[in-house]
Amino acid sequence: MVKFLSVGIGILSLAVTATPSLAGSTYAFEDEQGVVHYTNVPGDPRYGFVRKEPEPTVARPAADQGPVSSSGIRVFAQLIRMTAERYGVDTRLIEAMVQTESAGNPTAVSAKGARGLMQLMPERAALLGVRNSFDPSQNVDGGVRHMRDLLQGFGGNVNLALAAYNAGEGAVRSYGGVPPFAETREYVRRVRALYEGAGTASPRTVALATAPQRVYRSIGEDGTLTFTNVPPRRSGTSPN
Repeated sequence: MVKFLSVGIGILSLAVTATPSLAGSTYAFEDEQGVVHYTNVPGDPRYGFVRKEPEPTVARPAADQGPVSSSGIRVFAQLIRMTAERYGVDTRLIEAMVQTESAGNPTAVSAKGARGLMQLMPERAALLGVRNSFDPSQNVDGGVRHMRDLLQGFGGNVNLALAAYNAGEGAVRSYGGVPPFAETREYVRRVRALYEGAGTASPRTVALATAPQRVYRSIGEDGTLTFTNVPPRRSGTSPN
């Protein structure tokens, strides 16, 4: 039996069958309207291979990945946008994190065992209710929820939230800021450079990436929590 699932503004098609040879594979394509389609039964020649289990790719540490581009996450752009909007997190920030964490590879596995697009550790994935970290929708949903909670926990400070995502919340609170770990500081620098659209960062940008920044927080009528470094025009919003 084949089931189709429609999500959000566009159509996210996921075909599920019991065919053993295809059960662990995912294919996708983006149509003329910008709608991304997923299936494990690629009957249309436009479908391209996304993943096959169990053959995870070992991901190098963020500091060793070299330059990255947005092409690596294009097929997941709509998924990232819808998930980020659902939890009130800046889409560009999540895109930058995915690019830095896995270069848009849903089967990436780090040397420490972090998995998927947003490199969730098994313990964290379990706490977030993510059953399959190699499933893009589950991984991104869990990763964005975790980042939302970190932003809330650190009063909207993007740098501290990023550092906590990489090194753990306890390390950030223990050091009273971004921990002096080379990997963590490089992670924050890379994400901020991509987030700000720089691609590469100057020495000044590196310094700013680990410095405190004023971030404004507001809650919409529908309960959506929004963070920004530009003071919103509407009243009732105060800096953190």
